[in-house]
Amino acid sequence: MDILTSFLKILIISLNAMVPITLAAVGEIIGERSGVIDIGLEGILLISAFVGTIGAQSTGSPYVGLVVGIVVGLLIGVIHGIISVYLKGDQVISGVGINLFGGGLMAFGLIAVWSTPGHHVVPSSVRMPKIATPFGGISYIMIITLLIVAGVYYILNRTKLGLKINISGEHPRAADVAGVNVERVRFFSTVVGAGLAGFGGAFMAVDWFGVLTKDLAAGRGFIALATVVFSKLNPLLALLGGFIFGFFDSLGVWVSSAPVIKQVIPWQFILMTPYVVTLLAVAGAIGRARFPDKLGEPYKRE
Repeated sequence: MDILTSFLKILIISLNAMVPITLAAVGEIIGERSGVIDIGLEGILLISAFVGTIGAQSTGSPYVGLVVGIVVGLLIGVIHGIISVYLKGDQVISGVGINLFGGGLMAFGLIAVWSTPGHHVVPSSVRMPKIATPFGGISYIMIITLLIVAGVYYILNRTKLGLKINISGEHPRAADVAGVNVERVRFFSTVVGAGLAGFGGAFMAVDWFGVLTKDLAAGRGFIALATVVFSKLNPLLALLGGFIFGFFDSLGVWVSSAPVIKQVIPWQFILMTPYVVTLLAVAGAIGRARFPDKLGEPYKRE
C-alpha cells in the first residue's frame, strides 16, 4: 500500500510538472509548423514567471498573474516575430537573446524588486487554488492544458487556419500564390506560441512552485524544445512527452528524498534523470522526425 501511495503521489506531481513543458512545447509546435523557430522558451518562462508574480502580488489575484504572464509571452512573441518574420533576422540569435535577457532579468529583478538575491517566496494568498486529492493537489491549469492541447491539435489538422499555418512552413511560395499572407500567418503563429510559453512560466510561479529563483526554469524551456523533436510536431505526442519528462523529474525529486536510496545512489545522479531521458528521447527521434521544408528560413516575396 505504501508503494501504491507513493506512486500515486508521484503521478499527481507529474501531472503538474508536465504543464509548463507541454504548454511551451505546443506553442513551439504552432510556430514551427508555420516555419519559425523560437529557441527562447527558457527566457520566456523566466520573464513571464517574474512579471506574472509582480502582477499577482500587485493586485492580490493569481488570475491576474496568469494573464500578465500570457501577455508578457505574447509581447515577447511580437518582438521575436518582428525580428524573424518582418526584418528577416536570424531566428536562432533572436531566441538566444531572449534566453540571456530572461536569465539576467530574473537575477537582477529579485534584488531590485524584493531585495532577496536568488530567492523570493510568492505569498500563499496570491497562489492558485488546487483540486484536493488524498495524494496531493492537482492544478486546474493542468485541465486547461489538456483542453489547449486538444484544441491546437484540432486547429492544426482540421481547420482552414491550420492548413494556412502548415503550408506557410512547408511551401510558403505556393501559399503566397494561393493568396495566403505568409508573413502574417507566421507572425501570428509565433506570437501565439510565445503566449502559451508565457502561460507556462506564470503557472510555475503563482501555481506550481510558488517561488521565484534564478534557476526556476531549470532547463524546462530546452526540454520543451526536445519534446517538440520527440513529438514530431504532433501536439498529442507533445503532451505525452511532457508527461514523461514531468514524471522522471518528479521521480528524481522523490527518490532523492528517500534516505535508503540516497545511501546507494548519490542524489545528484538521481536529479539528472529527466535530462538523461531528454537526451535519449531526442537521440531516438532524430532522423525520424520530419519538420517543415522551410523551417527557419525567412520568406521573401519576389
